[in-house]
Amino acid sequence: MKKIIECVPNFSEGRDMSIIKEITNVIESVAGISLLDVDPGKATNRTVVTFVGEPDDVVEAAFRGIKKAAEVIDMSQHKGEHPRFGATDVCPLVPVANVTMDEAVEYARKLAERVGNELGIPVFCYEFAAFNEKRRSLANCRSGEYEGLKDRISSVEWKPDFGPDAWNERVKGSGATAISARNFLVAYNVNLNTTSTRRANAIAFDIREAGRVKREGDSVTGEIVTDENGEPVRIPGSLKKTRAIGWYIEEYGIAQISINLTDITVTPVHVAFDEVSEKARERGLRATGSELVGLIPLQSMLEAGKYFLRKQQRSTGISDEEIIKIAVKSLGLDDLGPFDPRKKIIEYVIEDKNARKLVDLTLSQFKDETASESPAPGGGSISAYVGALGAALGSMVANLSAHKRGWDERWEEFSDWAEKGKHFHAALLQCVDEDTDAFNKIMAAFGLPKSSDQEKVERKQAIQDATKNAIEVPLKVMQLAHDSLEVMKAMADFGNPNSVSDAGVGALCARTAVEGAYLNVKINAAGFGDKEFLNEKLALADKLLQSAKQKEEEILAVVYGKIKS
Repeated sequence: MKKIIECVPNFSEGRDMSIIKEITNVIESVAGISLLDVDPGKATNRTVVTFVGEPDDVVEAAFRGIKKAAEVIDMSQHKGEHPRFGATDVCPLVPVANVTMDEAVEYARKLAERVGNELGIPVFCYEFAAFNEKRRSLANCRSGEYEGLKDRISSVEWKPDFGPDAWNERVKGSGATAISARNFLVAYNVNLNTTSTRRANAIAFDIREAGRVKREGDSVTGEIVTDENGEPVRIPGSLKKTRAIGWYIEEYGIAQISINLTDITVTPVHVAFDEVSEKARERGLRATGSELVGLIPLQSMLEAGKYFLRKQQRSTGISDEEIIKIAVKSLGLDDLGPFDPRKKIIEYVIEDKNARKLVDLTLSQFKDETASESPAPGGGSISAYVGALGAALGSMVANLSAHKRGWDERWEEFSDWAEKGKHFHAALLQCVDEDTDAFNKIMAAFGLPKSSDQEKVERKQAIQDATKNAIEVPLKVMQLAHDSLEVMKAMADFGNPNSVSDAGVGALCARTAVEGAYLNVKINAAGFGDKEFLNEKLALADKLLQSAKQKEEEILAVVYGKIKS
């Protein structure tokens, strides 16, 4: 699956739009980058930019943005209300999809090293990218701001992680930059059936991590309790990594709990909504719905939908579209207006609308495209699609079993099988276009010029690389389709007996996918130069084919045994 990282650099310029535009132009100059938001602030003299893309593209775009900011912003002349110490003040990388935090840390440190070494800008790594505990805090790294930077970077304790540790004309102009990896932050509001800001605030204090100040006697008017240092003692709220306040929204005529979820891996949106709902109920109020400000990762919406499905004791092995629909309705995201997932979920917003995918065609269009004079889609793509249909049938039997009257206590067991089937049919569906892309790459490699010795060498290498990919893609189809037979076997053995024939058809499809992809592995292997690689892959292909045939026989024996007339 595509890896996606978000980057949210803060540049120390919020008044001159021409300067801001110069910076965003170089960010957008990197292919594959989607610029999501540019938010300038005049009082803070600071602009927050948000863009996303694949990790290497994001690192390159961030580097270009930091470089340009150092060229067009002079920190020695900068004034603003927000704490700052550099032209690019902070630059966090945020894993969005299929990227672990450890990977995000690697990319952040890679960017930090480039900025320090190539641009001569002092860099401090903070939050998850920090090299020691003291530097995890941005406030610690930025203490003293720009005005204190000259003395700080030359100290032993606060020597930058990368870049110069001495004051010079370059550093005078650019200041320093703090680079991090952090989790996704979601701005999220919960709607209440009240107009009272005070009551909304009471709920906000109940849930936010900072909680409320402890008082003697009356919780509102009582004397504040202090500790031995004279600092107010606080009663922590129920949700970690959560900031919240109550306010009245005149536009909607209701009060809301305005929430910043600073780490949705700790407190996701569905947990926040349920907690607000419970605290509101305790105070005689009701949460009527909620509102997302900005975008949210797909995984967060899927987790929310699955959370509510499990509460209903329903299978979670259904389509992403249905899971998201459950999330929207359960969170009341359409309470104040329509909620369009295509405009609110990051992965949907940035997907290439112009890319022509086979899987987006109708069944009739796909059939016609296959029957056309074009050689692609061919047997490889068809094998992947047949495998996807087989695994989908396995999921269908599991979902029917989870919903079967009298089997209520087994819903979770069958939900797990439906999830497994969904994994296989989603992965195989992706292989439909991957196989056609692999074929197109081979054709492109053969079309490369060969008029000089250098061009001949490059063309030969390109053909070998494309051929290797064209072997690995159908081999992946074989592996996925083979492994999906586990689902059909389980459903034939103990799934809904009324659907046992569907499990059998799923097995037939899976074996067909394995054998069809096997033919593609064999034909693409002809003439490939790396014999060691070839022998290894062909041995695996032979093993998968024989195993799939055996599993198909076992499943069909069960199926025919159960449908004897």
